[in-house]
Parts: sequence; structure tokens; C-alpha cells
Amino acid sequence: MDGRNIVPCWEASSKKEYAAYTLRPKIHRALPEFLKDFPLAQKHPFPWPKKVKKTNWDEAEISLKIDRSVPEVDWLLPGEKAAAATLDRFLTKKLSAYASRRNDPTEDGVSNLSPYLHFGQISAQRVALQLKKKKVNKESKDGFLEELIVRRELSDNFCFYNPDYDRFAGFPEWAQKTLNEHRGDKREYLYSLEQFEDGKTHDDLWNAAQMEMVHRGKMHGYLRMYWAKKILEWTGSPEEALEVAILLNDKYELDGRDTNGYVGIAWSVGGVHDRAWKERPIFGKIRYMSYGGCKAKFDVNSYIKHNLS
Repeated sequence: MDGRNIVPCWEASSKKEYAAYTLRPKIHRALPEFLKDFPLAQKHPFPWPKKVKKTNWDEAEISLKIDRSVPEVDWLLPGEKAAAATLDRFLTKKLSAYASRRNDPTEDGVSNLSPYLHFGQISAQRVALQLKKKKVNKESKDGFLEELIVRRELSDNFCFYNPDYDRFAGFPEWAQKTLNEHRGDKREYLYSLEQFEDGKTHDDLWNAAQMEMVHRGKMHGYLRMYWAKKILEWTGSPEEALEVAILLNDKYELDGRDTNGYVGIAWSVGGVHDRAWKERPIFGKIRYMSYGGCKAKFDVNSYIKHNLS
């Protein structure tokens, strides 16, 4: 059983897919079979004969083996009811402008559902069913469904069929080759894990993204790509970049330890689900992202001020 996805991973494809465009038609062909309303729950005919012991939530919380140095997040609440409220807020107030605002980190244009999806407090199927009922512009509706279904299931496909999903060996051959060819390239900046974690690089935009993740538990998706690519640029090897990015992502992101996180980092550092680009130092043919490119996309100064003040 695959309760995480709409189309079960092994039903969507029997192999590791090359990119979204190879999985997308398979997902769309399967949706009519799997994207259906949930059956009504039926009361069990036999009552439980024993008294259920009341849960001691304080003891349960103390028993958790977690890193308590991570700051507490207070901008969203956990649980099924909070997840439903977050979905309703997105559908009624944000969905119509999703296409135009989703890639701007200074706008509150995304759904903020990923933590709830990760912890199973709402299902992708329920989100998709609710969204399909809304009458909004096609670009926004299709764009969100692409992320919710195709891109999310593409990440599961990669991790399900690739045992090296979080290692250099999991990168496509062309990416391994080009990164190996540029291992000896001089790095203008090299930072330790502690410097990365504390947001102490020369790049205020990167530092702001790191601090957003540390204090908010959720970095904007567009900046997750820039963030990971700069770790590749400022560490001694692709392996070190992977280790640093995964450690920080899984420690601070509310939706960390998730296939989307591993694949997002692998896309940024190792060209997974991407193609070769113009060759350059350190990156080889891995897609490059720059500070200047971000400035052309959104108000960088506003983002930095908001997250570093």
C-alpha cells in the first residue's frame, strides 16, 4: 500500500524515470483510476472490551530523541485541523495568484502544506480533490497540481528505484563525469559546516535563506536551489556539499527527511532530473544559479532585510 501518493509509486512506473517529462504522461494516464473520493469510514461492528489508557503527552514528548537546540516554530500549528485550515486558506486566498507569486520569496504565495504532507496530517489526494473543485485560472491550478502530484511522485520514484539517492553515485553519469573533471578547480570561498549552519558566509542572500530555514523551519522553494548550489561552490567536493546540504536540510526543515528534500539537493548539486548546461569552473555542466539572477527575479534586499534583521 502507498498512502503517501495518489498513484502508488510502483504503479506509476516500474523503473527510475529520467525526468518529469517521462513520468508525467504515466501519472496522467493513471489518475482516473486512483484520484477518487475517499470511501466513507464504517464503524467497526465489535466494540473494544477494555478501557483505553489515557496518553501522557508530557512523557511522550520527553521520550523523543530530538535535537532540542533547533528553535521552536510558532508560525504554524501541527495536526489535521491545522492542515485543513492551511489548505482552505491557500484555496480561498492564494491559489488564484499562485502562478505569478510562487517563485517570489518575498510574497506569501505558496501553500505551506509540505510539513503537513510530510507528517501525514493531510494527504496529497485530499488536497488534489479539494483543488479540482475550485474555479480558478488554469495556469495556477495546473501549476500547483504539477508540483503536488508529478514532481512529488518523481521524487519518490527516484528514491524508490535508486539506493544511492543521497550519494554521489546516485547522480546521472554525465553529472558524475563533469563534477569529477572539475574536482581540482580552485574555490574562491571555502566554509566549514559551522559557518554554513550559522549563516556566516560572504553572501547575505545565502545567509538570509539559511536563517529563514533555521528560525522558520521552512525555506522558500526557489531559494532552496540557490542555497544548495552555493554549498557546492563553497565546499571542497560534491560529496561534502551533499553531506552539508542534507544535514542542514534534515535538521531544520519541517519537511526534512523527505524524498523531495533529497531530490531537490541532488538536482541542485548533481544534475538529477536536469540536463547538461554550459561548462564553468567547479560546476562543470551542472546548472548554475547566481546572485544577479536572483536579483532579476525578486526583491533580494527586501528578503535579506526580513530574514537577517
